[in-house]
Amino acid sequence: MRIYLPGTWPMLARLVKTGNFEPIGGTAFALTPRLRESYVSGDDEELEYAAMLEAARASLRLLGVELGLGEEGTPARRVVVAADVDDVTLRPDLDDGAVRISGPVPASAIAAVHVDNEEAEYAVRQAAGAVDAADLGDLDAEFLVGEAEDHELAWYAPSEIAFVVELG
Repeated sequence: MRIYLPGTWPMLARLVKTGNFEPIGGTAFALTPRLRESYVSGDDEELEYAAMLEAARASLRLLGVELGLGEEGTPARRVVVAADVDDVTLRPDLDDGAVRISGPVPASAIAAVHVDNEEAEYAVRQAAGAVDAADLGDLDAEFLVGEAEDHELAWYAPSEIAFVVELG
């Protein structure tokens, strides 16, 4: 199953160093039956994109924590790792596309990495600080999150990940 793992720049750097991506709490997103039911229409490609966007929003939450802990050197860029894994458990207690995996994802299972460009950093930094309030219905915070989500994530092949991290 294709899954989308939310991450941050330091998590991407650890992937390059160790050869494994270690998702926080095993949380990932995928085209689940519940996600499919929540849309009136859309083909698999469109619905997988929706799952990737859920992972991108989760990446904002992770960034909010890192930046809140004083990790100011962390680039304010959303990171989503797309991977193909077999051992996936549905998480109906979370978002429509939420799933859980057990353990790290080896680099060999990674299909692509999606990362914000440098131009998105200001909007992403603002959104990372506002995403929790947006989740609770704050319209001003939702506007800030929307500003970040207006930036398309760039696509990178697995062979390019080390270069992306190095050039940061």
